[in-house]
Amino acid sequence: MKEIDEFSGLLEGPRARGAFTLRGLLSSPWSLRIEADSPLTVIAMVKGEIKITHDNGETVSLAPGDVAITHAPGHYTVSDGITAEPTITIYPGQDCRAPDGRSLHDELSLGVRTWGNDPNASNLMLVGSYESLSDVSERLLSALPPILWVKSKEWDSPLIQLLNDEMARDAPGQAAVLDRLLDMLLIAILRIWFEKKDQKEQPWYQAKGDSVVNKTLKMIHQNPAHPWSLTTLAAKVGVSRAALARRFHDTVGEPPMTFLTHWRLALAADLLCDPEATVGTVAEQVGYSSPYALSSAFKRVRGVSPQEHREKSLA
Repeated sequence: MKEIDEFSGLLEGPRARGAFTLRGLLSSPWSLRIEADSPLTVIAMVKGEIKITHDNGETVSLAPGDVAITHAPGHYTVSDGITAEPTITIYPGQDCRAPDGRSLHDELSLGVRTWGNDPNASNLMLVGSYESLSDVSERLLSALPPILWVKSKEWDSPLIQLLNDEMARDAPGQAAVLDRLLDMLLIAILRIWFEKKDQKEQPWYQAKGDSVVNKTLKMIHQNPAHPWSLTTLAAKVGVSRAALARRFHDTVGEPPMTFLTHWRLALAADLLCDPEATVGTVAEQVGYSSPYALSSAFKRVRGVSPQEHREKSLA
């Protein structure tokens, strides 16, 4: 079985399925008010410069090669850095409206996955939004601030240009290609961001310095279907139940068995999005003794049944 470290486990969640992807070509004056409430959005610059102002007070300017990530809840403004009042507001469902309320969907269309007010604009940004919570793990979202960014000097990759080129193409299977490229870009940026010095207070990073917690996480990630208990986990890592419970909670922020439940259900939520999967087969893969046991846990923790989750994710 492949080895999965604690960071890989954190990034197991992103699985774009028909993500919203768009190339934005905009010339001044322009200012986008973003109230789309997408679970997670990636904004990457190809050329020009933009300014993102989050409602939490944080502001960042993006130049070519820079990437920002935002997630719900939370609204923000993306602009040319000069125009204050919004010229366009983006609502849920990527519904774009002018200040007078009229739809701008058709008016600003510039071709295949391309949108804006000027086909020759000096600013070109790429937007990729995960539109369903089932595509991004709640554990990952809880580890991220409302907005984060990585500058071009901090990484070197062809992913932005690849994504830009593929967004402009109209070919069979293109949505699947874009989904995978978006996943790759997201994970690449998050790896860099998490490894920054100021992220070493994150629970997942602290686990690297605690051999007991680190080993426990690896066992859970590598074999979630195993009938783990606090006793068996403690025995495997060579400490008492009380010591494991205390160290794990202090580092990760929740008890080992709670973490195990959430990890199993996150995997189940992903597996359930496969139309060929059944609640029974998924239950077996993630360590539940029966479809009923999985359904009960899923409903209790996530608020919907496995079937309701599947229907929503495939809608």
